[in-house]
Amino acid sequence: MGFFDKLGQSFGASKEIDIEDYMNSVEMENVDLLHEPADMYVKPVSIASESDVKAIQDEITRKNIILLDITELNKRPNTRNAVIASLKAFVEKLNGDIGQIDATRVLITPAKVKIIKRKKQ
Repeated sequence: MGFFDKLGQSFGASKEIDIEDYMNSVEMENVDLLHEPADMYVKPVSIASESDVKAIQDEITRKNIILLDITELNKRPNTRNAVIASLKAFVEKLNGDIGQIDATRVLITPAKVKIIKRKKQ
């Protein structure tokens, strides 16, 4: 036992820490150890019904970019059109942007992020 071990014990400190318990603790819940915090994130989201719209709106409000998978909505064209119209109105109100990438994916951006919708020739 070294000097610092004895000193730590005299102050009631223990060097035995279960790393797994620490990593699963509440204070580590929102810590991303692999990446530095970012100002915004690109989040892939699948949407299956109109009830998922609120979660997407929350992400856009938090200034995240959404890569929206509309595969399930494509099975119900009327619902898909209503959801896209609702998201478009919401995003335009925030000065964001929305654009379809292909038949199953839509890109939604927050305020001050614009999508160039035509290819450069």
